[in-house]
Amino acid sequence: MSGTEIYDSRRDTAAHMLRVTEFIETCIMNLVRRAQLHDQSKLQSPEKEIFDEMTPKLKTSTYGSEEYKAMLAGMKPALDHHYANNSHHPEHYSPLECILCFTPRPKDPLACCQKCGNSEFGTPAPSLKGMSLLDILEMLCDWKAAGERHANGSIESSLKVNRVRFGISDQLFVVIENTARELGWLKSEAICGQ
Repeated sequence: MSGTEIYDSRRDTAAHMLRVTEFIETCIMNLVRRAQLHDQSKLQSPEKEIFDEMTPKLKTSTYGSEEYKAMLAGMKPALDHHYANNSHHPEHYSPLECILCFTPRPKDPLACCQKCGNSEFGTPAPSLKGMSLLDILEMLCDWKAAGERHANGSIESSLKVNRVRFGISDQLFVVIENTARELGWLKSEAICGQ
C-alpha cells in the first residue's frame, strides 16, 4: 500500500465476520448434537427402571426439599450412571472416590479402593469447575425443562437452589442468570437469591 492509498476496512471486516460466523456455526452444531443426544441414557438400564418408578413421585415433590433429596438418594444407581454419561451435570466432573482416603474409584465397579481397601465410594461436592460453556448452556436448558415438571417448579427456584447446591460463584451465576433472562425465561429483573 502506497502512502497515497486510503485503507478501506470493508474487506478485512467482511473476512472477520465470516470467520466469526464459522465459529458460531461450530457452536450451533455442538448444541444440535447435544439436543439430539440429551438424556439418552435415561432410556437404558439401570436408569429406565428407576426413572419409571421415581419420576411420578418426583413430580409431586418440592425441588431441593428434604423429601426430594431422600428420593434422589434412593435413585443412586440410576443417577451415578446418568451423571457418568451426561456432561451437562456438574456431577459428571466429580467421579466417585473412596470415602476414607479420597482415592478415585477403580474402573471395575466391584473393586475395592486400590489404596486402602475400602469398598464404599461417594461423590465429592459437585461443582461447575470442569464444565464448558456449552455444558453450562445445556445444563441451564435442563434446569428450565426440569422445573416445568414439578408442580411448584420454576427456573427461578432452580437457579436459587442450584446456586447453593453447586457453589456457583457470583460472577458465573450472573452470567447464567443473564442468559436465562435473555432467553425470556425470567419474570423479573431482580437477581435470583438476593
